[in-house]
Amino acid sequence: MNFIIQGRKRQARRMIIMGPSVDQTQCLRWHPAMGQCSPSRASRQKAHDLLSGFGKFAEKFHLETKIISQETTTLIQSSLKAGDFQKTITEINEALRDIENAPLSIAVTGETGSGKSSFINALRGVGNEGEGAAPTGTLETTMERTPYRNEKFVNVTIWDLPGLGSTSFKPQKYLKKMKFNEYDFFIIISATRFKLYDTKLAKAIGKMGKNFYFVRSKVDSDLDNERRSKPATFNKEKILKDIRDDCKKQLENAKVNHPRVFLVSNIDVSDYDFPNLEMTLLRELPAQKRHIFMLSLPSITEAAIDLKRDSLRQKVWLEALKAGASATLPLVGLINDIDLEKLEETLTLYRSYFGLDDASLEAMAKDLHVSVEKLKENLESPHLLSVKKGNESVKDRLLEFIETLCSVTGGPIATGIYFTKTFYLQNHFLDTVAKDAKTLLKKEELFTENVGSAEV
Repeated sequence: MNFIIQGRKRQARRMIIMGPSVDQTQCLRWHPAMGQCSPSRASRQKAHDLLSGFGKFAEKFHLETKIISQETTTLIQSSLKAGDFQKTITEINEALRDIENAPLSIAVTGETGSGKSSFINALRGVGNEGEGAAPTGTLETTMERTPYRNEKFVNVTIWDLPGLGSTSFKPQKYLKKMKFNEYDFFIIISATRFKLYDTKLAKAIGKMGKNFYFVRSKVDSDLDNERRSKPATFNKEKILKDIRDDCKKQLENAKVNHPRVFLVSNIDVSDYDFPNLEMTLLRELPAQKRHIFMLSLPSITEAAIDLKRDSLRQKVWLEALKAGASATLPLVGLINDIDLEKLEETLTLYRSYFGLDDASLEAMAKDLHVSVEKLKENLESPHLLSVKKGNESVKDRLLEFIETLCSVTGGPIATGIYFTKTFYLQNHFLDTVAKDAKTLLKKEELFTENVGSAEV
């Protein structure tokens, strides 16, 4: 087994340094009688390999994580099957453009004191006292619709709308004033019981053919009150079930069909139904809008981190597929032409998506009362492009990684796609950053143990 692996590594190294053989790179054959190029055997094989790889990769992801529609997937597969690389590239470019530029507009509404602003801050991953946070308080702070954006994801806008019961507008005028036709979906929040205004709003949204979701906020406060008042009989799961059932009963009595209710805490956003709400929203969004929404979500659970990684991995794979379809020599420059500046930009971008950028780490270190250097000691991504001890170069490290991956995946001659630098390098960065993000989910435990060990 080791002999086979070493052979694959040697083969990978030869291909990486020298490039593929002439037979592997000759993709088209000129036919004078036809006056055009027709696919050669090598070209047809390449198209077959790309098609097979694309199909297998697309099957890996569940509906809520897929960032291209089935229609687009079918078009790409048809072009590859026909060996039409130019059309494949065009369709991938269009898919990438849709993914990167798709706007997402979310409306959040509810009565005074329902926790709208805190929910918006939680959805954005911003503390109530953080910079750019939606103002919170017991009094209604929103009388006009107010947009909130994340500077990293300018295409995502969360709108804070005054509750219908907080305004003097009649329902139809309220819908027009708040421009309800502009939003992708609606979240209706209540901290107690859903009121008549909430149900009227939901019915109006339903008639517009758009999705709406009921969020019952501040369930952590309800549980705390029950725990203090009835400590002997306190049962968390039963209380949550009773709250959910009561909310659904209220809404069904008001003739709201199949209401979906999510119990959340705007403080403990990784608990209760908040993760389930995120998954539901992703599942029901158009495919091209899932990517930007997934990236905008805070990395508060391993599931959320995996969602981001899978979304970015699909985008990387599309870019790699495009490179594989367009490159006659897919391996040329894999190592020798590495642009370290572009690699650094890519790594910096990924770290930013997962909340691992320098500014975020500095803020985290301050909260944990440790130095940034101490925090980074537990992470790999900040040092990924630095030189290791012994003067090992970045190119050497990347070559070592590619050799290892080739030995695991069965060798380098599977499909051209797996040899583009786009696929290898970006996925290496992506996996490393996701791993670091999961490490920091346990940051308090990690540094408590470090402090305890130091004292001993």
